[in-house]
Amino acid sequence: MERKRTGYKLAGLCLLGILGNSLTVLGALEIPGLAYESSMELQYAENFSVDYYEGGYALLSIQDEEQFLVVPEGAPIPEGLDGEIEVLQQPLENIYLVATSAMDFFASLDGMDAIRLSGTEADGWYVEAAKEAMEDGDILYAGKYSAPDYERIVAEHCDLAVESTMIYHTPEVQEKLEEFGIPVVVERSSYENHPLGRVEWMKVYGVLLDKEAEAEEIFTEQTKKLEEVMESDHTGKTVAFFYISSNGYANVRESGDYIAKMINLAGGNYVFQNLGENDNALSTVNMQMEEFYAGAKNADVLIYNSTIDGELTDLEALLSKSELLADFKAVQSGNVWCTTQNVFQETSGLADMIMDMHEIFTDDTGSLNKTTYLYRLT
Repeated sequence: MERKRTGYKLAGLCLLGILGNSLTVLGALEIPGLAYESSMELQYAENFSVDYYEGGYALLSIQDEEQFLVVPEGAPIPEGLDGEIEVLQQPLENIYLVATSAMDFFASLDGMDAIRLSGTEADGWYVEAAKEAMEDGDILYAGKYSAPDYERIVAEHCDLAVESTMIYHTPEVQEKLEEFGIPVVVERSSYENHPLGRVEWMKVYGVLLDKEAEAEEIFTEQTKKLEEVMESDHTGKTVAFFYISSNGYANVRESGDYIAKMINLAGGNYVFQNLGENDNALSTVNMQMEEFYAGAKNADVLIYNSTIDGELTDLEALLSKSELLADFKAVQSGNVWCTTQNVFQETSGLADMIMDMHEIFTDDTGSLNKTTYLYRLT
């Protein structure tokens, strides 16, 4: 079946040369025996690209470092293929999924049946489809990223491992998986500068699962949800996003972190505007409570990140973490919120999280108590 494409034909193709059946086009890699057709159009993502070739082949490039040729079911692997390009033959089955942020993409694309192995145990999942699949035995625990159960992974005939960037801390694990003939895709959506770039990574899994049209549809739905929010006036509300660590530090996001950018998209101002110089879209810092007090005491809204140490039941539970919080403006005005624990695992719902924030920032009556991913602490 011809692959459905969500890309665009390059206008005015610049032909550099023809070698046999292979067409070389400016910006596209020449693959022996395959003719380049088009490239996927991306709106926000900057850390991957997809080029399409005649016959339904797709070249997935991640961060200009890793490349994978996705070969349609029943199609031959091109002869003379560059040895640096990993081959992913569809259908991909018995996937070992370690990157928790990717699970929701599979669930949204109705691709859970492609996953057989998990790097997270059942009680660590907040994506209900994953939790249920593990409880039913459809997905098996195969060890965390640093200590995979190689015997189980090989026995289950794993076609692909989807790892988080934590794998870079244990390169020997990736090497071992590849020794067993298991390609490794590293999920890098957290490196995207724009929050919607993270959501656009759904298209990567659309390519792997041959569900590009479905991925494009879901991504478009998410972006359309935000059109009104992104066009609305800035509220001017100042916002702190944090949690209190077990050793009493306030853990906050650096200014360039995607959460800070989500707050801005929702119409708020992140209180720590000049914190850190790291351009990584996922960056946090621990600060002494006195420093946090100085920077966030007068914030209009406090949002507590519950994904680290669990959801808080009420405002008293938060105040028990530090008596200094009682002096905060948001505490005294009753504008303290807590995230649900599934907020980061449900990656495809990121637009809904931004809408939740916008609702909070524009609620002048104080009547709002719960949104999809946030609830008020009282």
